[in-house]
Amino acid sequence: MRFGKLFLAGDAAHIVPPTGAKGLNLAASDIAYLAHALIDFYHNDSEKGIEEYSEKCLKRVWKAERFSWWMTHLLHRFDSESEFDHRIKQAELSYILESNAGLTTLAENYVGLPYEIKGFDSENV
Repeated sequence: MRFGKLFLAGDAAHIVPPTGAKGLNLAASDIAYLAHALIDFYHNDSEKGIEEYSEKCLKRVWKAERFSWWMTHLLHRFDSESEFDHRIKQAELSYILESNAGLTTLAENYVGLPYEIKGFDSENV
């Protein structure tokens, strides 16, 4: 997500299938990490945030990719699937909708995984 002094964020840096609706969440977190890194660089001469930018963002991106892949496979039927595969997906969807743990996991992933920027004080920006 970085090439020299060029930083990419959001759809310019990564693509995610639309099934999980993660594009805007990821773009916002990319920008939050990048803003913090640039503020730290210009206010404190620290390159730590800039050096860690891609790694931090990509941890979230891969979790969003996993969720979008899972949602796509759960909610769509593919020609290559057997009847067994289809029934397994129905059972999984039933479990998610009937379980507090399943609903919590779905909600957390759908709304957006939490992130924090340690040491960032937005009042001193």
